[in-house]
Amino acid sequence: MVKSVNRAMPGPGAVAGDGAGPAGAGEAAGDGQDPGGLAGGGPAARVPLRQLMDDRLLDALLERSRDEAGGLRLTGEGSMLGELVKAVLERALEGELTAHLGYEHGDRAGRGGGHGNYRNGSIAKTVQTGVGPVPLAVPRDRAGTFEPLLVPKRAGRVAGGLDDMIISLYAHGMSVRDILHHLEQVYGTQLSAETVSRITDGVLEEVRAWQSRPLDPVYAVVFLDAIVVKVRDNHAVQNKPAYLAVGIDADGEKHVLGIWVAKTVPGDGAAGEGAGFWRSVTADLKNRGVRDILIACCDGLAGFEDAIHAAFERTVVQRCVVHLVRNALRPVARRDAGQVAAELRKIYTAPHADAALDALAEFSASPWAAKYPLAAKVFEDAWDCFTPFLAFGPATRKLLYTTNSIESLNYQLRKVTKARGHFPNDDAVVKLLWLAIINIEDKRARERAARRAQTGKRSDQPARLVEGQRVMGWREALNELDCAYPGRLR
Repeated sequence: MVKSVNRAMPGPGAVAGDGAGPAGAGEAAGDGQDPGGLAGGGPAARVPLRQLMDDRLLDALLERSRDEAGGLRLTGEGSMLGELVKAVLERALEGELTAHLGYEHGDRAGRGGGHGNYRNGSIAKTVQTGVGPVPLAVPRDRAGTFEPLLVPKRAGRVAGGLDDMIISLYAHGMSVRDILHHLEQVYGTQLSAETVSRITDGVLEEVRAWQSRPLDPVYAVVFLDAIVVKVRDNHAVQNKPAYLAVGIDADGEKHVLGIWVAKTVPGDGAAGEGAGFWRSVTADLKNRGVRDILIACCDGLAGFEDAIHAAFERTVVQRCVVHLVRNALRPVARRDAGQVAAELRKIYTAPHADAALDALAEFSASPWAAKYPLAAKVFEDAWDCFTPFLAFGPATRKLLYTTNSIESLNYQLRKVTKARGHFPNDDAVVKLLWLAIINIEDKRARERAARRAQTGKRSDQPARLVEGQRVMGWREALNELDCAYPGRLR
């Protein structure tokens, strides 16, 4: 399964509530209690920050947050939230130095801690945060051995909120240049393109772990489809297909199995699929634990059938019927498309393969085939890969006749990739597609949860677009598949 990672931008309260915020409130109360309820209750036991702050303090903060026009100015340089973050960070840094030295500030009896080290003022430093640039007074010690953890030396930003914000913007399809412009325009934060790239590259380890995670030994159906992206390869930008595989496991749940970018063929300037590429994909699936695939549904991929049979000799290849119809209608004039499509429908809705063959023969002998011979030839050339789904009932036919389940995901991914000029390498493609899948699935789940909360009714729509979604009518399809391929799914 795709690892569920919530990379939504955290609110400023998430920054202000960590570290020293509750500690400072506890000292102000002076009772030694845990006013935030954080001692052992976890996040659910947190007391709202509103209850920990005096109304006069809130009024003063509200007044400080107003701009010259009287409006609220919460983020950016010198903003109210920036000052809150500054206070929290400096308080936490003082706590770190106290732990390092072993005595409290102003405690002359414990000064030096027996090793002759003392506080030695502070140095000015500006760090980039999720609410904009924040100037800090970083405390230091005389021996120079103090290494802050919250704001490390030579670090120009506070990780967490800012990093998550950048990754979220990247997952929504914004280029590095667009992210830099957004951060400077909205938050006054200035970063280099190299910094943004390093932040987004931080998820590569998670991507590689996801790409190499173990898979189930058996999948009932595996759908394959591609999204074309522009990638710089061998000093030239070219179109490359990035293939996604969606598998349906024995429980009827869909899972994204992996992302593979087609390699450039040696001696050829174009990138595309071939027998060698598909052998590498099937080998990857086998190495990750897949032992059997009942049916592989795709759209006439060159070299795929031979490669899948070499790795999984009992797998049946099913051509996507929707793609076949589209290919058959491509040379048909628009004025005739409706009538030709109605005739072709008799072929793929036939009760069995023999009836479909008779319908094809009838179409081939009709005036439509004489006018558009390619329409019949498309089905004739793909006949062996077209007919397998005709051996099943309506529930399984609905499952197999189209790759729409993966195309709906690819449609969402294209909205993310279309705004980008090109990718610097294949890893950048996989990184963005992985982040986009997580973002799309999390967004879908949040929308469904919000709708249920508003209506109080259970939605018939799946909580996710693909990952973890259960196939409709799976029980009936499972029985048919189990009868057709006995002992392979159980």
